[in-house]
Amino acid sequence: MWGTIFNTGMILVGSTLGALFKKGIGDKFQASLMQAMGLAVMLLGANATVQAMPKSKYPVLFLASMAIGAVVGQALDLDTRFNRLMAKAGGQSALAQGLSTAILLFCIGTLSIVGPMQAALNQDYTFLFTNGTLDLITAVVLASTFGLGIALAAPVLFLWQGAIYLLTLLAAGAISSALLTELSVVGGILIFASGVNLLHLADIKTLNLLPALAVPPLFFIVLHFI
Repeated sequence: MWGTIFNTGMILVGSTLGALFKKGIGDKFQASLMQAMGLAVMLLGANATVQAMPKSKYPVLFLASMAIGAVVGQALDLDTRFNRLMAKAGGQSALAQGLSTAILLFCIGTLSIVGPMQAALNQDYTFLFTNGTLDLITAVVLASTFGLGIALAAPVLFLWQGAIYLLTLLAAGAISSALLTELSVVGGILIFASGVNLLHLADIKTLNLLPALAVPPLFFIVLHFI
């Protein structure tokens, strides 16, 4: 849980710092910080995939996972649903708008989902530490506009990541090293895609790709009964 505690703490710190900047953070600083984080996230995603891929016993599974995940995600239209939630937040009061936006940005992301899983299975907190740094910057920017109330998103994130962490621990006995390898390959690709978006190199609808993470577990369940 250390990674989640760190992530939660970074939101609290960022909200406090942002509230002190009454006039907001300059656009140039925001752009520079996001570029730096985008490069870091891309490197982490690429490294995770490159390290896991040689261990894969099913080298085509990640391709199938991404394809099936994209089709399912598009059918569910997760990206559009997310954007609608963001649009609804825009019609609320200033604090409600900022808080709704913060909760969605902090919780609905690849790092925030894969991170607790990696922490539970491998005691690897790299993704959560990276996510915490990203959330620190995001919290500073949001709190500088909407105020200290953005800090209320911190306990929501703690419960969200904590639930994923505990569920992963409970299911750890059913998660083999082979399955973990396949999840690492797919998760790394999704994290790399998130970095691409941060750098505005392409408009990848990463939310529509999230169902790809469910394909490897389903594949191994089917394989078990064959």
